[in-house]
Amino acid sequence: MKNKVKITRMELSITQEQLAKKVGATRQTIGLIEKGEYNPSLHLCMTIAKELGKTLDELFWEVE
Repeated sequence: MKNKVKITRMELSITQEQLAKKVGATRQTIGLIEKGEYNPSLHLCMTIAKELGKTLDELFWEVE
């Protein structure tokens, strides 16, 4: 799954560890989400989007 979590996180100067703590996940989980190797739950997606100040569509929607 492609997403814009890493780009958005880096624009906000937040580390994977910082984001993980804020959303109740591990740094490893955030890394896997950013690489598209882990499909997070809808709840985690919403939490990440809220923390990064984006909508679900802005972070996770795939446009073909």
